[in-house]
Amino acid sequence: MTSPADPMPALYVGHGAPPLLDDPVWSGQLAAWAADLPRPTAILIVSAHWESAPLSLSANRAPLVYDFGGFDPRYYRMTYETPDSTALAQRIAAMMPDTEPVHQHTRRGLDHGAWVPLKLMFPAGDIPVLQMSLPTHDPEKLLELGRRLRPLRDEGVLIVGSGFLTHGLPFLTEFRIDAAAPGWSREFDAWAGEAMARGDVDELVAYRDRAPGMPYAHPTVEHYSPLFVTLGAATSADQPGLQVVDGFWMGLSKRSLQVA
Repeated sequence: MTSPADPMPALYVGHGAPPLLDDPVWSGQLAAWAADLPRPTAILIVSAHWESAPLSLSANRAPLVYDFGGFDPRYYRMTYETPDSTALAQRIAAMMPDTEPVHQHTRRGLDHGAWVPLKLMFPAGDIPVLQMSLPTHDPEKLLELGRRLRPLRDEGVLIVGSGFLTHGLPFLTEFRIDAAAPGWSREFDAWAGEAMARGDVDELVAYRDRAPGMPYAHPTVEHYSPLFVTLGAATSADQPGLQVVDGFWMGLSKRSLQVA
């Protein structure tokens, strides 16, 4: 892989649901964000929708995973074909310690936490994409995983944690894209945004005890956990990142982060 002059940034992206593809505001924000990035040599994405240990990697060029229900049938016909990602899979497997084996799937493709945002950000599908499972929800272990992956940035690989900064679906009462954000969603979003602006990783790690809006903002935490892979991959996790996207979608925070 050819190394760029500067390391590729690492991202934490709110991925939404398939209707995001039809939202002109948020889809436009993601497209504009990608247009401002250097062209990646490959993309490694960790999605909230694949929780699996030991650490697992998606199959090369496998069909998409349509891990959602109740949406328009056309979403189940969408495709996102990308080039061979075998070289990246082999590189990652070699980076992990012998005590932590990596499982290479033979049939699992990208789930919607990966292909929905990437279809908007890199619509040509001409960059190799590999998905990695979320092997734990322990922030410290995910930060360490990000640190192990950090050298990939020097090789032009874009590391993406894909989640949703608030994800209290059971507590939503309206399901319109422009629905007002509940108090718990606004409070958690403001707390996280302030911590990100300070580069306060310790505060973000302590979300269970310190974040307002819990547990409503995250009754389960898989949509928040990918943030720590992104922060771990940062050159200096305690340096404030760039909050590229903010606001709410169906009342949930779509705040997204870029770190150098």
